[in-house]
Amino acid sequence: MAKEYKTVLNFSVTEMEEKKSKFIASVKPVSTEEEALAFIQELKSKYWDATHNVYSYFIGGNNIIQRFSDDGEPSGTAGVPVLEVIKRMGVQNLVVVVTRYFGGTLLGAAGLIRAYSKSAALGIEASKIVRKLLSREVRIIIEYTLFGKLHSFLLNEGHTIKEIIYEQDVEIFVFVPVDLVEDFEAVIEETTNARAIVERGEASYITLDEKGNIIGLE
Repeated sequence: MAKEYKTVLNFSVTEMEEKKSKFIASVKPVSTEEEALAFIQELKSKYWDATHNVYSYFIGGNNIIQRFSDDGEPSGTAGVPVLEVIKRMGVQNLVVVVTRYFGGTLLGAAGLIRAYSKSAALGIEASKIVRKLLSREVRIIIEYTLFGKLHSFLLNEGHTIKEIIYEQDVEIFVFVPVDLVEDFEAVIEETTNARAIVERGEASYITLDEKGNIIGLE
């Protein structure tokens, strides 16, 4: 499993016009090739009357899957540019379909590359790029007298706090990147003079926005 990667959060549809040709970019997060192919087929049915339904998808993991189609456009002017935008923006686990309705004016190879690239980039941006971080949930139990010091430390160091429960003692649940858990536990022990109970939970991906705020869990 990748420790960290970027992807898109939402399905989106954006439109742009280039010399009277209409380009519609439909972007969706996917986790399997089957999901990508189903989405492509759905869009081909929806835009059955379009001149072209160009697509590209990139799925990461142990076995990277990347596919594209020019769907009748001159070779190398549509599907490849869309795939290159995906790679340049550093995202994965998504499918992009750019639908074109021809407007009567030929764009030429360079014009097609620019138009498909721009349309794909607009679509990906509209889908909101997020970061997936493989993290382990760490539960910290401390006395109230230690809470202020530890809480300030966690905030100052930019750690991602999931939840704080105030009962007989204070329970703090923190998401820690998997490769930093041991170091984190050592610092907690030092900060609390070994008076904290630290328990490791499950590892999972957390979804972070551009400011580092948690917006989703897997």
